[in-house]
Amino acid sequence: FFFFLFFNRKTGEPPLINGWIPYLGKALIFRKDAFKFLLDQQKKLGDIFTVHIAGRYITFIMDPFQYVYVIRNSKQLEFHEFADKMASKTFDYPSLSKGKFPDLKKNLHRIYQYLQGKPLDIISGHMMKNLQDIFEWKCSQATDWETEKMYKFCCSVMFEASFVTLYGRVPAADGHKVISEIRDKFIKFDASFPYLAANIPIELLGATKKVRKELIHHFLLQNMTKWLGGSKVVQARQDIFEKYELLGDYDKAAHHFAFLWASVGNTIPATFWAMYYLLRHPEAFAAVRDEIDHLLQSTGQKIGPTYNIHLTREQLDNLVYLESALNESLRMCSSSMNIRISQEDFVLKLEGNQEVSLRKGDWIALYPQILHMDPEVYEDPKEYKFDRYIENGKKKTTFYKAGRKLKYFLMPFGSGISMCPGRFLAMNEMKMFLFLLLAHFDVELVENKAVRLDNSRMGLGILLPDVDIAFRYKLRS
Repeated sequence: FFFFLFFNRKTGEPPLINGWIPYLGKALIFRKDAFKFLLDQQKKLGDIFTVHIAGRYITFIMDPFQYVYVIRNSKQLEFHEFADKMASKTFDYPSLSKGKFPDLKKNLHRIYQYLQGKPLDIISGHMMKNLQDIFEWKCSQATDWETEKMYKFCCSVMFEASFVTLYGRVPAADGHKVISEIRDKFIKFDASFPYLAANIPIELLGATKKVRKELIHHFLLQNMTKWLGGSKVVQARQDIFEKYELLGDYDKAAHHFAFLWASVGNTIPATFWAMYYLLRHPEAFAAVRDEIDHLLQSTGQKIGPTYNIHLTREQLDNLVYLESALNESLRMCSSSMNIRISQEDFVLKLEGNQEVSLRKGDWIALYPQILHMDPEVYEDPKEYKFDRYIENGKKKTTFYKAGRKLKYFLMPFGSGISMCPGRFLAMNEMKMFLFLLLAHFDVELVENKAVRLDNSRMGLGILLPDVDIAFRYKLRS
């Protein structure tokens, strides 16, 4: 039996849900189903409350109209130190916030300019070419129907295309095999990621420590210099690391591995869900394919193993049905917890003369999945509606709650200072994957089983499927 404890609260502090298990607090029930737990507390206590979870006191702000007040208070409510601590422990490199590496964090952040504007067009163009090479290879295999497991297929294609785009080609004759071996290790490590993020010592996670070490060794300088045609963003990171003498070779390699995880850890499951929902909904599949075919016809481009498709950023952005279908699957499968940490004792001022007293070290959390599944914002939120983000043939960007327009209505990539800097490339990659799949192949599900969200990554990004599902594909006639 869990109970509420409201002792020791200062004036202006939200009600505290403590739990009766020392240290753990409400961690177990939260991990089992954070979405249901938070909704239940909201009904009982209102839009602001604090929960004791594994030694942390986390204040949840549930009202989406209040998000802006948390997001814009980036001076008092910090994110980077928390992210640095978690990443350095998970990926085994020294913390950036230590004085040994002055300005390293700032210099690395500056490099994200290579994932925006004109440089984004260049890296997206390379990704398109690499995806086409992989699909061309798939075309040569698929003379008739080929059956594969969908998650495995998405993982195979997206991992290799992303790896080659960012780090370059492995020149060995068995380049495909080398990347497959790295991918298999990556999948093993990734399975332990939620436990590492929850601060569970890696020594308790079986072979994870050994696998992580092997993965990091792939990114040692003597190995990376053999790869051909890597991206400017990775080269710029290498150049910065070389300026820090106190950063060892293993530490630099660990940073490269962390960047790989950031590039594909959420993109792979997001690609799976986008593909899965399109195949489950023939009307959506037909509308998106029709839009793709129309673009190819209007630009005079042909499909087939010997033709290269070229897409400008503008053309990709104008595929409104493709983008809407992708956004809808992101709405349904993303479960990011946006965390900020109070840098001092201060009073957070909110809309409607509301105030929240925070102590130094308190955590503030936004949980956008609550917003994504709010029936006031999204009619029938549990239903997949591929055209939910389209209005009068154009992108729909106005959503309302209680008759008021929302500033934030879709938040799969975080918010404010914690927003994913690679989000534009990630969206382009997923669009290009779906574009090429639907342009080249007839695709259909083989199994008629429901695939559900696996909640073990709640709060950490895109949720994985609880099972894989078979599908088949063949070249379009």
